[in-house]
Formats: sequence, structure tokens, C-alpha cells
Amino acid sequence: MSSRALPYPLFDADNHLYETEEALTKFLPKQYAGAIEYVQVRGRTKIAILGQISDYIPNPTFEVVARPGAMEEYFRVGNPDGKSRREIFGEPMRSIPAFREPGPRLELLDELGVQRTLMFPTLASLIEERMRHHPELIHAVIHSLNEWLHETWSFNYKDRILTTPVITLPIVEKAIAELNWAVERGARAILVRPAPVPGYGGSRSFALPEFDPFWKRVVETDVLVAMHSSDSGYSRYANDWEGSSGEMLPFKSNAFRQINEWRPIQDAVASWVCHGALFRFPELKIALIENGSSWVAPLLDQLADAYKKMPEQFLGDPVEAVRNSIHVSPFYEDNLSDLVDLVGVDRVLFGSDYPHPEGLAQPTSYVDAIQDLSEADQAKIMGGNLSRLIPA
Repeated sequence: MSSRALPYPLFDADNHLYETEEALTKFLPKQYAGAIEYVQVRGRTKIAILGQISDYIPNPTFEVVARPGAMEEYFRVGNPDGKSRREIFGEPMRSIPAFREPGPRLELLDELGVQRTLMFPTLASLIEERMRHHPELIHAVIHSLNEWLHETWSFNYKDRILTTPVITLPIVEKAIAELNWAVERGARAILVRPAPVPGYGGSRSFALPEFDPFWKRVVETDVLVAMHSSDSGYSRYANDWEGSSGEMLPFKSNAFRQINEWRPIQDAVASWVCHGALFRFPELKIALIENGSSWVAPLLDQLADAYKKMPEQFLGDPVEAVRNSIHVSPFYEDNLSDLVDLVGVDRVLFGSDYPHPEGLAQPTSYVDAIQDLSEADQAKIMGGNLSRLIPA
């Protein structure tokens, strides 16, 4: 494996680990036993949440996975031949220790030319949506996962691999306790789902004043809030259009759902400003990871128009609030020059999504998308901006 040498250090905003079967259950209190099970279906292992088998992750054991960057060509040039997903993915591979443990991963990062990285779980994104009617259970499972992440990866491995504990928000006091627990153990960034918060009385925005005590504590602890693409529950809305009742299946082609793929992050950012949290806590540091950037320009236009017509509905200029606090990790196939013009080079973060098939097989190749920028601006995007948010 070889990677090109770059004249500046790389801080990757988007790496992933693959969980083991015990990740969600090893530390789960006994009263919740059976809430998560691995079951055999026609010779394949599936995960069942509250008795409901999920196909969200085709192989939740991650013993066999798609090769890193398997879909690169698909995202760069499209699929003119109409290949099936199986054809696009190609031959899978067995998971290697670097996908499961921090020591081998550090060696792999050296080979890939990456100095530091945020490390996100993979399976975790299915938890909150499938347990949305059981807030206490969500908190218990999330804490169980965080215990496993800390035991297996730590939250700060040699100040190079910064694993992100998940924070769920249904019960604010529990969210604050989880944040404190994680920060005490070295967490520098947290993962918050870009979705309405489930709860006993229905869902509501994370940016409402109800959650201010949590965001106040986030500011006090100076952690980065990462909102990574997840199952935000929007399949329920798509199901109404399609007359179905299925769950989100990110690896199954569906043109209608792809057209609406970025509604969750667009709505999440709109909520940050429309519900006021960014104005009440301008010191918040927020990174939007694996959500692309195609939605940014339309949303900023809509916010500017709304502010012009109804300024009394905002606590300040919403566009400026976004530019002050929000950092975007665009896809390598996005128009990065346009994004830089929109939000400024200081708000753009490089993320490879390694080792997922949608990401880059060679993270350093991301620089090809910004080769027209100055070396100083490239250095900011490829690591300098994230280093400013999470200094060594």
C-alpha cells in the first residue's frame, strides 16, 4: 500500500471502525437483555432490535466487508452501465485487525499518510431510530456501546485516533451525565444524530431551549459536536410516498430516496438557527460529517430569504450563524470551490470515510479535488481546520 507524500499533515474527519457482536450488549444492564440479538436467517447472521430483524447493515458482524473505496468510480462518474450494487461493490474482503483495533489501525494510518483522525462507529447509527419509543433503553444501549468503545479503542489513542462516543438526548440529565463520563475519559469529540430527538411525548428538535443545559455543558467541556450521516428516521416520510413500511436501507438503490437523501442534515442545520441554539451558544463547534455539501447553497438561500421576510423569527442573521459555527466535510465528488466561496475555507474539513466502500481507498487522493486552491488553503482543509477545533 502506498500513498503520496503531502507537504502538510492530514487530520481525517471521517474514519470508521467496525464493531464486534458484543459492542452493543457487553455492558448492557441485565434488565435489557434480549433487546438486541443476533439471529440466523437463511444461513446469514442478522441483528434484531426489540424482536424486529433489521437489514440496515447487510452483515452486522462485519466479518466480511466491502473493500475500502469500492464505490469510488460510482460516485465520481455515475453508473452509465446500470450495474447492480453487487457488481459495483465487487469482491468483498474479510475484516482485518486494523478495522477492529487501534494498534493495527495506527500502523495502517501511517501507511495511508494520515496523522490524526476522528473514528466513528458504524453499526451505532441504527440504534436510536429503532428504539425511538423507548428512551430509557436508548440511553442504556448507547452507554453500553460507549463503554465498549472506551475499552476497545479508548476515546484518545495516542492523540492520533480520536474515537467519538455517541450522545443521545431524550433525557437531558442522562445526556449531560453521558457527556461528563466521556469527557472524563478523554473524549474530544462527540457524535450526535442529525435528527429530531425521540421522547415520551413525541419527537422534538435538539435546538429547543429544553436542551440548553446540555449545549451549555458542551461549550464548557470544549468538545466538538460531530453530526454524522445516520438513520434519521426519514424513511417514515418516504414510506408515505411509496406506500411501504420498510426501514432505511442505505445500500439498496432507490431513486426517490436518493433525491431526498440530504433532507435530514438540511433540516438539522435549519433547526440549529430557527430554534435558536446557535444564537444562544455561538461558541459551539459543529462538524457535519458524511453529509456532503450539495444542500448547503439551497439552504443558505432559503435562510437568507426567510430572514429578509420575517427577521422577528430569528435571534440574529441565520446565514452568519451557520458560517460562524458549522463546519462541513464535503464529498470528494462535490464542487469544493463553490463550497469554499459559500462558507469560507476555514469551515471545510477533509473526510475520507475510510474504510467504507463509499469512501476513498487512498485518503490522500482527496487533495485532487482541491488542487486549484493554494497550498495554504489545502493545508487548512486537509487537517489544519480540524486541528484548530481539536488541538493536539
